Amino acid sequence: MKKIIAGAVIMTASTFAFAQQGPGCGVGAMIWKGQSGPAPHILAATTNGTFGNQTFGMTTGTLGCDTSETIQSMAMYLDSNIDKVARDISRGEGENLTTLAVLMGIEAKDREHFNAKLKNNFAALFPSADTTADQLAYGIVELLEQDPTLSHYVG
Repeated sequence: MKKIIAGAVIMTASTFAFAQQGPGCGVGAMIWKGQSGPAPHILAATTNGTFGNQTFGMTTGTLGCDTSETIQSMAMYLDSNIDKVARDISRGEGENLTTLAVLMGIEAKDREHFNAKLKNNFAALFPSADTTADQLAYGIVELLEQDPTLSHYVG
C-alpha cells in the first residue's frame, strides 16, 4: 500500500512541477502579478477576457506577452491535434485551423490569407505521414516569416 501511495505522490508531483505559473500575460496578469492561488488567477483571466487585451499583447509582444509563448502554445495544441489540424489545413478551413490561428494571435482579417497560405503549402508542411507536431510548428513559423502579411505574427 505504501508503494502505491508513494507512486501516486510522485506522479502528481510532476503535474505541479509543469503547471503554468500564473495567468499568462495581458493587463490582468500585470495587475495581479506576484500573487498566487486561484483567486488572483481567476481575476486576471476575467480582466483579460473583459478587456480583450491578451490577443493584442500576444500579437505585439507587449503587456507581458512573449511571442515565443504563443509559439509554444501552438506547438502544444498541434501535439494533441495534429491529425485534425492536418485535415483542416488540407481543406483550407475548419474548427481546428481556426483554433490554431487564434492561438497564434492571427487577427480575423488575416485568417483567410493564413488558411490559404497553409493549404497551398500543405505538401511542404507535411512532407511525410510521420510529420511531428514540432516539425509542423517549425514549418508554419518558417512559412509565415516569409509572408509580408503574416510575418509579424511570428516575429
